[in-house]
Amino acid sequence: MSLMLPGSGKETNMKILIAGASGMIGSTLAQYLAEQGHEISRLVRRAAGAGEVRWDPDTGTIDAAGLEGFDAVVHLASMPWPVRWTSEFKKQMYANRIGTNRLLAEALAGCKRKPGVLVCASGMGIYPSSGDQVITEDSTVGTDFLAHLQRDGEAAAGQASTAGIRVVNLRIPAVMGGPAIRRNVGRMGDGRQWSSWVSRDELASIVQHVLVTDDLVGPVNPVSPKPVRNAEFAATLSHALGSKPGMPLPAFLLRLMLGEMAEALILASRRIEPRRLLATGYPFRYPELEEALRHELEVTA
Repeated sequence: MSLMLPGSGKETNMKILIAGASGMIGSTLAQYLAEQGHEISRLVRRAAGAGEVRWDPDTGTIDAAGLEGFDAVVHLASMPWPVRWTSEFKKQMYANRIGTNRLLAEALAGCKRKPGVLVCASGMGIYPSSGDQVITEDSTVGTDFLAHLQRDGEAAAGQASTAGIRVVNLRIPAVMGGPAIRRNVGRMGDGRQWSSWVSRDELASIVQHVLVTDDLVGPVNPVSPKPVRNAEFAATLSHALGSKPGMPLPAFLLRLMLGEMAEALILASRRIEPRRLLATGYPFRYPELEEALRHELEVTA
């Protein structure tokens, strides 16, 4: 029996393949989509079992026949990022992102029964630090390593569009969820930088909306419509945890400990707006930070 998305008139029970289904975001997404009535398969590196398709990005191989017949593919797989970005790790990060995106996009483009849509994880680091300026999907992208990583990753995934597959690049922000949410972090730097965020359960709901909304093509900001400054984030988290705020960390110490990553992700100010989601009528479930945090704390209790 087909499920219907309220107000869309579009059947939403789909056969969906997920890469990265074992991670925090991917496992939440797989469970959510299955609960909505979708048939879920997983793209895995090990020998494939039932409901799985094998690939090996390190050798550039993928079970092309196993990719046939999916309605949609969601690519969330990535390598773990190191705390400090050495030159060698940056090369590995770049090769992994471009290689996995290109391998999957080209294989899907070559299918006889192609999926209608490929949703591929990108990141908010594609945008430069912009102070108080509001960032939308039409904003200029950055020029640092992280921006090049995300930009070139999106371009590699975009190769699937040449075969008529709708490609959506999710520029994912900090995701609220998992054990890390219980870490009582304090203010970072002066705390005035904007922090864009999304609940992991919200992100799963956004992915389903993207899958069934044909108007969404290219970059999409899956972020809460209510970003906060870092100092407010720290205060709201400590309130949700029922504890005093964590110890503030000055900018110089963050740069000393984390190097380039501190500047690119922690001290950067990105006031991102989910303009394309709002334009398609997506109803946010957890737009307020404290509400989202309390929900996730209950889930991980």
